[in-house]
Amino acid sequence: MKIVPAIDLIGGKAVRLLHGDYNKLTVYDNDPLAVAKRFKAAGAEWLHAVDLEGARDGNTPNIATVSALARESGLKVEIGGGIRSVETAKKYLDAGVERVILGTAAVTDPDMLEACLRECDGRVVVGVDLRGEAVAIKGWLEEAPMKRDDFFRSMTEKGVRDFIVTDISRDGAMKGTNVALYEYLCKTYSGCNIVASGGVSSYADIEALLKIEGLWGAIVGKACYTGDIDVARAVEMTEAAR
Repeated sequence: MKIVPAIDLIGGKAVRLLHGDYNKLTVYDNDPLAVAKRFKAAGAEWLHAVDLEGARDGNTPNIATVSALARESGLKVEIGGGIRSVETAKKYLDAGVERVILGTAAVTDPDMLEACLRECDGRVVVGVDLRGEAVAIKGWLEEAPMKRDDFFRSMTEKGVRDFIVTDISRDGAMKGTNVALYEYLCKTYSGCNIVASGGVSSYADIEALLKIEGLWGAIVGKACYTGDIDVARAVEMTEAAR
């Protein structure tokens, strides 16, 4: 399992939202690149970045910051938020990003998803944001017509194998991760690479996730900034478990 620290972006700054609420925003650092370099020095290999403005509005206002993260941090960067066309996906890949995350578009534009799967050399991940069994889209402001398992079946039938799954109720709340959810997904969709996201807020959470067979990775967000999880120690835990 890989530890993947996260940076959420608004206005070129590293921020966090509570439960996806844009009115409950905390700015953690004005220099996301400096944050990413600290993660690299701690032993991280990947960085999970989300353009929250893009997720809400469907554009790429933070692409310059994302490009700097991809080209200068030394980390493999995955980016989500506002990627609703093949052109936008390729724009990010051309900017140096390792892979793109499709969320809203995977639900609302299946033709675009299939085009990205064809044209982006396998560098596509589908982000599944869950509120219970509901799939949230458009910056968590709306719900998709398909429930969780129907959505997963639809995606795997299209050839998607990489998923980042966020439990919105746990995201940014420091209440622990939803271990049962990720155990279920890894068992039910064993041919897929599942990344846990939301609520990974303690070393006990990491230990619990390490026990899930087949879990590809865990995204650590708020806990990296509050000091509840030291990235270097978390990486050491995963290496010791291999």
